[in-house]
Amino acid sequence: MARPDQLPGIRPRPSLSAQLDTTARHSFPAISTVLLMLLTQIPVGVADQSALLPAVTLICIYFWSLFRPASMPPPVIFVIGVLFDLLGYLPLGVGTLSLLAIHGLALRWRRALTRQGFLSVWLAYSGFAIAASALTWVLTISLTFHLLSPAPAIFQAALTTALYPALAILFTRVHRSVADPERA
Repeated sequence: MARPDQLPGIRPRPSLSAQLDTTARHSFPAISTVLLMLLTQIPVGVADQSALLPAVTLICIYFWSLFRPASMPPPVIFVIGVLFDLLGYLPLGVGTLSLLAIHGLALRWRRALTRQGFLSVWLAYSGFAIAASALTWVLTISLTFHLLSPAPAIFQAALTTALYPALAILFTRVHRSVADPERA
């Protein structure tokens, strides 16, 4: 059944507040991703706090690309990736390429994964996180011409996989309530 705003006919223009509400709901995934990235950079004295930036960013990109792909187009992912590279002190382009790859994989597997339960989505994410960590490690080695230990990449993949359930629960609740453009 078609929604009332999709039926043919003459309708009044939405008010400014309705347009702002729709815009805010549509841009929520990108804005929340950037805010969480900046939040990970606040010095609070947590050990290995710098590892939270890639974990949070990767989780946000994967989740919102999977469940709200219209709100996370590739140009937005690119801008977030450049910010990620600048905040994470990575060679420019490494994080951006990794995030765009995760976005592409999430879009490619979206139809199959959104029909599955949480465990399947988490397992798929775990594989994507391992691949993203490996890609970041290989690209960093290639661009810096230094052989680096794989231990940080392994730690990053494990941390990112472990943090996914907590953020996914939060994002799911927000996605079904405040950030849902269908409710505007």
